[in-house]
Amino acid sequence: MQARLYGLLALLAALFLVLSMSVFVVHEREQAIKFRFGEIINADFEPGLHFKVPFVNNIIKFSDQILTLDNRPERYLTSERKFVLVDFFVKWRISDVTGFYISTAGDELMASQRLFAIITDSLRKEFAKRTIQEVVAGERGELMDEMMARARSVASELGITIVDIRVKRIDLPDEVSGSVFERMRQERVRIAKQFRAEGAEMSVKIRAEADRLRTVMLAEAYRDAQRIRGEGDGLAAAIYAEAYKKDEDFYSFYRSLQAYRHSVGTEQDLLLIKPDSDFFRFLKSADGK
Repeated sequence: MQARLYGLLALLAALFLVLSMSVFVVHEREQAIKFRFGEIINADFEPGLHFKVPFVNNIIKFSDQILTLDNRPERYLTSERKFVLVDFFVKWRISDVTGFYISTAGDELMASQRLFAIITDSLRKEFAKRTIQEVVAGERGELMDEMMARARSVASELGITIVDIRVKRIDLPDEVSGSVFERMRQERVRIAKQFRAEGAEMSVKIRAEADRLRTVMLAEAYRDAQRIRGEGDGLAAAIYAEAYKKDEDFYSFYRSLQAYRHSVGTEQDLLLIKPDSDFFRFLKSADGK
């Protein structure tokens, strides 16, 4: 009886072992390949429970997540034959698990090394077409777009999709940073001088135009003032003449009083006139005779 119980337990254990070796689970974050005696027979598994034949099939799983490649900064040569230090990282994932296994034997480290070589080669070609100033300040977006297109085309042969590439920083080596910064400073000084010269030229033109308009306006105002003054003088003369015609004696008396008011009785005035001069005729006689 006891031997039969042991035999039953051994049979159940064997069945459980065979069953456990006949199933495998693929999680949402995984991809899997099924082999039969080393030959790939299936690589399209949905997340969940799947079956295999023990000792005939074996399963290799790979990450289906976005992976990060972050390496040390690399030196690249620009079109000016100057070196720059570029620090970047790459976001990538396995898009074709069969192609990935065939090209890299399923080794993520080998895949990272080959991907790094692809990225550095693409960066080297793009940096070689540009100057330091274009790389640092002007054309970084265009450089990244062209490099991304080139790298994605090559990486797809490895069963890899490059999600994104970002440059963290671009540094100049110590031996070239001083000369580059000086050249950039001189370029900014040249641009500033050009702007100042253009501003001075515009200032001269504006002032010249303002002076011309001022001269024209003053001349026109003086012309109009003289015309109005002439018309006023003519009207005054006509009024005086008309008044003189009405009463010549009164007009003479009035004009003499005005002359007295402006010439006699003010401080420090000195008149050298004969006492019998016609100037004092209204002081001598009321009728001026």
